[in-house]
Amino acid sequence: MRVGVVILPEYPWAEAARRWQAVDELGFDHAWTYDHLAWRDLADGPWYGTVPTLAAAATVTSQIGLGTWVLSPNFRHPVPWARDVMALDDLSGGRFLCGVGTGATGFDATVLGRDLLPAAARMDRLTEFLKLLDLLLTSDHVTHEGAYYTARDARTLPGCVRRPRVPLLVAAGGPRGQRLALRLGDGWITNGPRDVRSEDEWWSGVTKLARAIDASRPPDGFWRLLSLDSCPGYSLSSAGRFEDMAGRAAELGFTDVIVHFPRADGVYAGREETLEQIAHSRTREGMPQ
Repeated sequence: MRVGVVILPEYPWAEAARRWQAVDELGFDHAWTYDHLAWRDLADGPWYGTVPTLAAAATVTSQIGLGTWVLSPNFRHPVPWARDVMALDDLSGGRFLCGVGTGATGFDATVLGRDLLPAAARMDRLTEFLKLLDLLLTSDHVTHEGAYYTARDARTLPGCVRRPRVPLLVAAGGPRGQRLALRLGDGWITNGPRDVRSEDEWWSGVTKLARAIDASRPPDGFWRLLSLDSCPGYSLSSAGRFEDMAGRAAELGFTDVIVHFPRADGVYAGREETLEQIAHSRTREGMPQ
């Protein structure tokens, strides 16, 4: 079971750097940051850009994977994003991981003056985004005319350090998204069911999602990533709680679990010592090649 840690992009780099270094030095397998322009209760506080944050993280770490949790098509276009991917992949020496979702329905969806797309349209947009991004990362001189994106003779050299391209990990909470992850991605990301009233209800929903993936017979090496902090209650409230949750995730076939770096207060409030306890009880597995 691989373990990843999300570090919210809310800290000046003078403070943030030590968090990324700690995740690397403690032996975790990957570290992530959100791709939002503002986020929930923290929308009125400090918030820094995704790409510069990951670029800086690449320079102060050496072993962990570095990724987007998760990329938002609300304000991204595949052509400039492909350039960012190649730069992050190069800076990290092939450690970049591209988590991609449909785009949030909150602030990010409307801040640029666009109307919120219905769920089906957001999935259509994600499908087109993934197809075009895959093409941009694996070939040169790309032309595309679609419902959501246009590319005209896009140059894409030098490509990715990791061949044929960086892993594309698709966030999905339903059957259509899961099928998309299996068809176009290298892995599936899930937060489990939304709007649940209890931890048991959340695990019941996660179980159904995991069984649906099993029934589709994913290929060997297919990533299955579960955000433990989408469950009611913080996963790092104690080392014992984390171990219990990670064990349940492993029984359901998940290859990776994701937690959030403890914050001083508010959402994900906890003690960094808990993260250290977990690290000392496990061995880094590293990313599959």
